[in-house]
Amino acid sequence: MKKIIFTLFGLITVCLVNAQTSATAIKQEVLQIKETSHDFGKIPQGRPATYVFEVVNIGSVPLKLDNVQASCGCTTPQWNTDPIEPGAVSKITVGYNAYADGPFEKTITIQYNQGQTKLLVIKGNVYKAPPSSAPENASVKLLKQNTQ
Repeated sequence: MKKIIFTLFGLITVCLVNAQTSATAIKQEVLQIKETSHDFGKIPQGRPATYVFEVVNIGSVPLKLDNVQASCGCTTPQWNTDPIEPGAVSKITVGYNAYADGPFEKTITIQYNQGQTKLLVIKGNVYKAPPSSAPENASVKLLKQNTQ
C-alpha cells in the first residue's frame, strides 16, 4: 500500500512540475515589429539620420514598453511611455548622429512586459562630406560688381 501511495505521489509531483515549466516556457508573443532592421545606406558625415520603427500590440491587454536602450551614445531612441492598447500601433524613433565616418551597425533593445526583449538594428555607411556644399560661383561676384 505504501508503494502505491508513494508512486502516485511521485507521478502527481512530476505532472505538476512539468505543467509549471511548460506554462512558463510558452509566453504569448504580444509585441510585433513591422521591420526589425533598417539600412540607411550612404549618409553624409555630420548629418543626423532618423528612422521610425512601428510596433503593434497583438496581445489582448495593454502593453507598456519598459525601456528602449541603444548600444551606444551615438544612437538615440525616442518612444511613447503610454501603454499600447490591444491592436494599436506605436512608434519608436531612432536617431543616429553620423559623427564618425565608415560603416556602422547599432542595436536597440526594447524591454517590455517586465523582462521580455526584442532587438532592432540600424546600419549604414557614413562618408566624409566635402567642406562646402557647392563650389563657389565666380559669375555671381561678377553680377554683383555690375549692379553696383
